[in-house]
Amino acid sequence: MLWPYNRRMELRIAYLYPDQLNIYGDRGNILTLHQRCQWRGIAVQILTPGLGDRLNPEEADLYFMGGGQDSQQIQVCEDLHKVKADSLRTAATLGAVFLTICGGYQLLGHYYKPHNGDELKGLSLIDAYTVAGNTRFIGNVAIERPNGQRVVGFENHSGRTYLGNGVTPLGKVIHGHGNNGEDGFEGVAHDNFYGTYLHGSLLPKNPQLADEIITKALQRRYGSVQLAALNDTLEQQAHQRALALKS
Repeated sequence: MLWPYNRRMELRIAYLYPDQLNIYGDRGNILTLHQRCQWRGIAVQILTPGLGDRLNPEEADLYFMGGGQDSQQIQVCEDLHKVKADSLRTAATLGAVFLTICGGYQLLGHYYKPHNGDELKGLSLIDAYTVAGNTRFIGNVAIERPNGQRVVGFENHSGRTYLGNGVTPLGKVIHGHGNNGEDGFEGVAHDNFYGTYLHGSLLPKNPQLADEIITKALQRRYGSVQLAALNDTLEQQAHQRALALKS
C-alpha cells in the first residue's frame, strides 16, 4: 500500500557524534536530507546523540556517522561499545537505515587497525574490515552503481577496507581509488547499510542517492513510499561538474 501524501510523514535522523565525526563537509549530508524532505512536506526530527548518550533503538529511522581523525575514532569506538552498540544492532534488526562516511564506515565493519595503537573494534553490522595503508588516497572519485547511476565525491583516507564475500559495494570505481585501491570497488550498499569514503559532501551532488536513502528510511514506519519529484537542475549541474574533474 502506497502511503498517501495527504497524511504527513516524519523522518527521524540520529546524527551520531556530531562533535567528533564531522570533517570535509560531512554535515552537509544531514542538511541535504533535511532540505529534500522539507521541500516535499515531510517533517524531519534530527537527534544528535554524542558521547555518553544512550539510544532508543525504536526512535530513529536513519543513523548517520561522518568521518574523523584516528583520535576521534578512538573516543567514538569506546563509547559505541560501552553505551550504544546493543541499541544500534537492535535498530538494524528493526529496519533502520545507516549512512556512514569514512571513519564511520570503518566502524560499521568488524574492525579498523590503525598504523599505531590497538585495533578498534567495529559494530560488525557488515562483513568488512579495514587496515591502515602506507599512503593516503586523496582526490576526486567517480563510481558507477549496478543500476548505472553514477556517484561522485572526494576521498582522503589511508584506510583500506575489504568487503566479505557476498557484500555488495556501493559501486565500481571509474576514477579514484575507492575502498582499497586494489579491487576496483568503492563503499558498501548492502541491505539497509550504506558506507563510503566519499566526502565533499556526498549527498548534495548525488540527489538520486539521497532520495534512495530517504525512501528506505521512511519505509521502516510507513511501508511503500514514493517521493514526489523535485527540480534537481542545480544538483545535477554540481554532479556533472564533479564528474568532469580528474584530480
